[in-house]
Amino acid sequence: MAISLEQRTKEINRVTWWGFFVNLILSAIKIIGGIVGQSQSLLADGLHSLSDLASDAMVLVAAKHAGEEADDDHPYGHGRFETLATVGLGLFLIVVAIGIAFDAAHRVFDEEVQQVPHYFTLAIALFSILSNEGLYHFTHRVGLRINSKMLIANAWHHRSDAISSIVVLVGIAGAQMGMPILDPIAAVIVALMIAKIGYDLSYHSVRELVDTALDPEIVEQIKAKILENEDVLELHMLRTRRMGHTALVDVHILVQPKLSVSEGHHISEAVEKSLIESFDDINDVTVHIDPENDEQEAHCRNLPLRSELIIALNNAWSKVPELKPIDDITLHYLQGQITVEASIPVSALGSLSDADVIQTKFRESSLSVSCVGEATLRFH
Repeated sequence: MAISLEQRTKEINRVTWWGFFVNLILSAIKIIGGIVGQSQSLLADGLHSLSDLASDAMVLVAAKHAGEEADDDHPYGHGRFETLATVGLGLFLIVVAIGIAFDAAHRVFDEEVQQVPHYFTLAIALFSILSNEGLYHFTHRVGLRINSKMLIANAWHHRSDAISSIVVLVGIAGAQMGMPILDPIAAVIVALMIAKIGYDLSYHSVRELVDTALDPEIVEQIKAKILENEDVLELHMLRTRRMGHTALVDVHILVQPKLSVSEGHHISEAVEKSLIESFDDINDVTVHIDPENDEQEAHCRNLPLRSELIIALNNAWSKVPELKPIDDITLHYLQGQITVEASIPVSALGSLSDADVIQTKFRESSLSVSCVGEATLRFH
């Protein structure tokens, strides 16, 4: 079921505000509990939840801009705001992770600052696990339904908080069982998890910002879908890229070389329609109609345009009085040269026996124009 841009933005906001308030409560409980309960790992986990607050804020800001319709300044829409926000979130998490790891590592190697956490910190860690796992399922389900990679990324951030809380739970329990070093070790592990998440988010989003192509499997599926159209002989120069929650496709398709402009346009619309209907991510398709493979055949870009060529042809034909009644001219730019097809009324013939003579004169005079490779005259 298709969802409008306005509905999509509302869903992102609804889910993210829920996550924001839950993380606000969790970060406060864990930071205060970590300080009062003397648990370095719980304090680190509280900072992890605080980073969730920042990610939620970024998502809300990005959703506001990404939800705006395309305009003159942003003809492809505002989807890149999602991508940019995800890069910022990833870098922010890496910075947070470095700070946590540095402080926790100091405690690992300094036994004098190692402390045994209070028992109530176990309950806080367990509460955090359940809360964040619930947020993960809620956010991930909505992200899949509205196809928001940003929301799915934020869902995994919630799950990472749940996993880090499990590590904290083990660290606190170990410290209470006579191994106080386990609590700062757990804090280091949490920091590494945060850094890994930050790296993954930044890496994939930067690839999107530099217009990296879609996954090879998806590209192959796109090729197969295009070639299902019987009027498409070949395709080349297929380019894909992602923009926020959408994907863009640009492709050259080879059709019969002498189709009418309107038929070629109709084929391009059919290709565009099939891709948009078959792939949820794709919402913009640009199809270039080629009468020949311009990667292999001689290019025609240096040949004269119609207006210039007609002047040259008329000059050549003016030397043959029988060609004066020509009333229709079609030009085909193929293989680095021009094929000229013209027609003349049968009524202009003195007799049918004159047809061969006139065709020969037409061909000779047309080929006298340097860029013309073939010439055919028809009678109607």
